[in-house]
Amino acid sequence: MLRITNIKVDIDHSIDDIKKEMKNILKEHEIKNFKITGKAIDARNKNNIKYVYTIDFESDEKVYNNIEKYKNVSIIEEYIYPQQVINEYVGNRPVVIGTGPAGMLSALILAQANLRPIVIERGKAVDERVNDVYTFFKTGKLDEESNVQYGEGGAGTFSDGKLTTNTHNIRIKKVVDELIEAGADESISYISKPHLGTDELVKIVENIRKKVINLGGEYRFKNKFVGYREENKKLKKLKILNLENNEEYELETDYAILAIGHSARDTFEMLNDNNIDLSKKVFSIGVRIEHKQDMINKAQYGKFYDKLPPAEYKLNVRTSNGRGAYTFCMCPGGVVVPSSSEKNRLVVNGMSYSKRDLENANSAVLVNVTPDDLGEGNLSGMYFQRELEEKAYIMGGSNYKAPVQMVKDFINNVESVKIGNVKPSYSIGYKLCNLNELFPSFVSETLREAFPKLDDKIRGFAGNDAIITGIESRTSSPIRINRDDKYNSSIKGLIPCGEGAGYAGGIMSAAVDGIRCAEAVINLILEEE
Repeated sequence: MLRITNIKVDIDHSIDDIKKEMKNILKEHEIKNFKITGKAIDARNKNNIKYVYTIDFESDEKVYNNIEKYKNVSIIEEYIYPQQVINEYVGNRPVVIGTGPAGMLSALILAQANLRPIVIERGKAVDERVNDVYTFFKTGKLDEESNVQYGEGGAGTFSDGKLTTNTHNIRIKKVVDELIEAGADESISYISKPHLGTDELVKIVENIRKKVINLGGEYRFKNKFVGYREENKKLKKLKILNLENNEEYELETDYAILAIGHSARDTFEMLNDNNIDLSKKVFSIGVRIEHKQDMINKAQYGKFYDKLPPAEYKLNVRTSNGRGAYTFCMCPGGVVVPSSSEKNRLVVNGMSYSKRDLENANSAVLVNVTPDDLGEGNLSGMYFQRELEEKAYIMGGSNYKAPVQMVKDFINNVESVKIGNVKPSYSIGYKLCNLNELFPSFVSETLREAFPKLDDKIRGFAGNDAIITGIESRTSSPIRINRDDKYNSSIKGLIPCGEGAGYAGGIMSAAVDGIRCAEAVINLILEEE
């Protein structure tokens, strides 16, 4: 195939307009098998916003033989994932613990390798889980084993479903191909900032599960990993608690992919008690900020604000204390959602549906927490998160209502007494307060200085109507489960994986790490045969 990049066309354009721009470069040469493989918006000049395309196509022999003559044209080879298959495997079936993006893709690769994985998930299947999550959203009644953090699909199921990543791993194409086969729109393979939306993710997650089962895999929901047995530092058995009958059983296996997610705090405590090699890592805490989506559209697109998809942003600033603040997981046309997984602890996150058509935009605004900010112990970051979540719960009224403040009042360090035109979207309710009192001084000072700087980048970001909700504390894992060059933890065969283990930061990077870990298991099996 040939690839042509940087094809710019007006906002109101057709496929013929794209082909016309290609013809200007290719002259009289033929364009065959036209396929869009990249689509982005160039809004740097708000008076002349353009769509920018990348197109894969075929042409006649002369173009291939004289490729250097054609601007922005190159020859490419299509990537096909090199799936390994192990025939007649007679060992113990590998186990995947957790069904977030990392666990799902690990299970799928193992199933495609003919290894019939057993998938363990402490939460419920996604269709049951949805009911529990929305019950919490409406009533504040929390199920500690089935919520935004726990259950099939992981925390990303109740988010914007962003597929953007800073990694450029070739396995990304495998992830995208599997998502499309499971029901995602084909546009995720080429738009510059793809997302799925919570409503779409539910069916996609279920279809991936069905594929794993059809390939010989097995799912065990409401089954919780609570321990293991090893011999000579090699995994032999997993201890599993069936949450339906509260009975514990053992599962023989030589390989278990530990894709537990960053909220499985009881599991981290168990691993630490068993002297698994853990370490502290950088993570972030902060708030969710909300604006009218219409305001963000106008700020980003100018006069074209009503002709383009809901606008996004990604911002970062440095502050005088040497730290910085940045936005994360921006959800256009979305809501701030209750995301607690432990009783009497309050957590918020952002979520968008596939159409992104609700009134508010929201995003996390975060400050990094480093190991130097924490006390002693591998789990000190986790306990730091817990302490702040307990404080946020009390500030909100001890009933899962969220503490909320106007940004202008936060900057002035005074309690809010009323809100403006932006109504908090957090469904359980809210209580006006001073969120400066929630955070340690290094966080609140950084945020107070950062908001005006962010306003310099998007006018109105710290405006009179902007509101913030706390606390956003589960952006990434505060812990890393260390692994060697073959992906083993300090117990051979116990493979730490994904965001919870400290090796990813979002849906796509977690899914890619899941593939890597499955490949590691396959390679370990092949070494032993």
